Amino acid sequence: MLPKTTPDATPAAPAHPGAHPNPLGRLSLDELRRRTSMKWRTYPEDVLPLWVAEMDVPLAEPVARALTDAIALGDTGYPAGTAYAEALAEFAGKRWGWDDFAVERTAIVPDVMLGIVEMLKLVTGPGDPVVVNCPVYPPFYQFVRNMDRTLVEAPLGEDGRLDFAELESAFDRVTEGGRRRAAYLLCNPHNPTGTLHTTAELTTVARLSHTYGIRVVADEIHAPLVSPGARFVPYLTVPGGENAFSLMSASKAWNLAGLKAALAIAGPDAAAELAELPEEVSHGPSHLGILAHTAALRDAGPWLDALLLGLDENRRLLSALLAEHLPSVRYEPSESTYLAWLDCRALPLGDDPASVFLERGRVALNSGIPFGTGGAGHVRLNLATSGELLTEAVRRMARAVG
Repeated sequence: MLPKTTPDATPAAPAHPGAHPNPLGRLSLDELRRRTSMKWRTYPEDVLPLWVAEMDVPLAEPVARALTDAIALGDTGYPAGTAYAEALAEFAGKRWGWDDFAVERTAIVPDVMLGIVEMLKLVTGPGDPVVVNCPVYPPFYQFVRNMDRTLVEAPLGEDGRLDFAELESAFDRVTEGGRRRAAYLLCNPHNPTGTLHTTAELTTVARLSHTYGIRVVADEIHAPLVSPGARFVPYLTVPGGENAFSLMSASKAWNLAGLKAALAIAGPDAAAELAELPEEVSHGPSHLGILAHTAALRDAGPWLDALLLGLDENRRLLSALLAEHLPSVRYEPSESTYLAWLDCRALPLGDDPASVFLERGRVALNSGIPFGTGGAGHVRLNLATSGELLTEAVRRMARAVG
């Protein structure tokens, strides 16, 4: 059994306190309820929605300006060029020290999940296995199964980190008998736990994947959402990651889910396969989406830095609120994402506490069950809201239990 590792501690780029006002808490509940997106229209108005990955923030000004300028010009045609990839390369160099990011080894794709599907099509065929670390983002299950691949779970450890004994066991099972192709769908940073995989952990992943002939596809959509003082390590930068693929987007960090655009990035040994991506895939992203994502990466760094500080404040607030109102709920504040993974198994709420919090407390959270093995008895809470709404949500949850 391989040893556990501890998180990297060196930040690639510091946040800048005071550079920009905290985007969280700037919108009132009445303003938020005027939104027509999924978060605010799925449930009745008496429900506080802290579930799906949308943030309660105003749009970053550089992004809004890019969109309004394009609309004023009628610039609403098909996407073209490499500006998005160039902006990500610049961002990755500054934030993560990724100095050899190769724009020529990128392709625009509609969004991260559809990009994952396309990468899996390049390296696996119908019926081939895809390994995931559960509990994990539910669309991993849905999309993998819908594309006629076999999903294989390698559960995380009790500490929420990669369990290499489980991972190697899964790799051994899926390659037994000389199976032709297999893939490993890595979530980095991990959703829902917020775990940041370390350089040592990712290097071990690369070694195991080469040993067993398994291709790695990394979902790195939450990469910009890393706390000051912590460090995100892109999978393609670790030794042995040369034949892997990464999917990245500005959508989570700048709240752009409705402006579809993402990038597929190939390691040097996977470039020829990425070149086989059907040309029509590049027609899927929105041109306005690409303009928005490019502006976010290039010009909205101060907005992101202020958000990251605000998320840290909310993690501390949530810890304090749970200690006061729901001390039986286990919560380990993470170093990334704006998601909180709450272990409610000590409460008398059964396998699906989210249903109880919704029915009795009128708070909408994500049920842990769709996240796979290890999800029962858990809920995922979206921290990207005001302290006021977060406080009210926890109080309602406590009343639902009491």
